[in-house]
Amino acid sequence: MCHLPKSLHAWGTPEFKDVLKREIEQLDAGQLPLQQGLSSSSYVTDRPFQAMIISMSEEAGLIRAKSGIFYTGVIAGCSCADDPTPVDEQTEYCVLQFDIDRVTAETKVTLLAE
Repeated sequence: MCHLPKSLHAWGTPEFKDVLKREIEQLDAGQLPLQQGLSSSSYVTDRPFQAMIISMSEEAGLIRAKSGIFYTGVIAGCSCADDPTPVDEQTEYCVLQFDIDRVTAETKVTLLAE
């Protein structure tokens, strides 16, 4: 779980989408299920990722937001000196759901099927 206190504070304001986007992009990639969302590569790189807010709603006790995440992955080779596989980054995309607790800002992140 992660915490998104700035997004909780901004809920209901015109700035919410921008605040949420920035706060998601500041998370450590290890806090997100990006590895499970890979479709054309085998390992998530440490390059920064970008978030796009798709939808948001309020439900009992939480704020639910869906976000598209653009990130990069690589097909990992054996790293041998004679390995013919070049390190080639692939653009990846997945959709994550962020359930933000309305009291604590504790946030559950779930990978959604496309």
